[in-house]
Amino acid sequence: MSDPLRPRASLRTAVVWEVLQDALDRRAKTADPAGGVLDVLDTGGGTGKFAVPVARLGHRVTVVDPSPNALFALERRAAEAGVADRVRGVQGDAHGLFDVVERAQYDVVLCHGVLEYVDDPAEGVRNAVAALRPAGTLSLLAAGLGGAVLARALAGHFTEARHALTDPAGRWGKGDPVPRRFTAEQLSELVTAAGLEVGAVHGVRVFADLVPGVLVDTEPGAADALMRLEAAAAELPAFHAIATQLHVLAERG
Repeated sequence: MSDPLRPRASLRTAVVWEVLQDALDRRAKTADPAGGVLDVLDTGGGTGKFAVPVARLGHRVTVVDPSPNALFALERRAAEAGVADRVRGVQGDAHGLFDVVERAQYDVVLCHGVLEYVDDPAEGVRNAVAALRPAGTLSLLAAGLGGAVLARALAGHFTEARHALTDPAGRWGKGDPVPRRFTAEQLSELVTAAGLEVGAVHGVRVFADLVPGVLVDTEPGAADALMRLEAAAAELPAFHAIATQLHVLAERG
């Protein structure tokens, strides 16, 4: 996976990274006015797409992932970035999270790309929240329903688009590689039911997945302009309905 600080990856991760970095800074200053070191848990963190940049900020990161290969790649990436001493990878999943980590020991928990694949999304969110310290912050990223409907329609697959629109899991058919998608309202309800208050909701990849790559790569300034457009649209509720992904930032009241 790409590093969210690299330009090529930024089109798809910039919105989440900016929101996350700001949340980390605020949480660190709350813990220590001089900017303290946080304990961060990245559930389903894979190869460290976010974990390594977070560690670069000086924080300690524990990555839980079921894939040994991903954890091996995480170890290598952390070493190359010079943050191996601040990144720890453990094999596990959201269902058995507390078999491998302790409850209430983390200032920030990242739950990115997890809820789509777990059997019980509500349990996944509850476990993520239970890992937080009393003043903790949750960063939740999941596949958006509207983005999939729009993408299938624009590709000319109108029956599949309609199927996704009416399917309880938001899937467009048997060949859909994503087991489940969400609306912003569904994610917010999961978070509040687990005892957190939603601080912000952002639409992620509103346009990036729809714009031809050749246009972004060849048109001077197009990538930067598209990135600014994504950032401007991310907070507007009207665009949450067509985002490929949805990001929810939540904290304890």
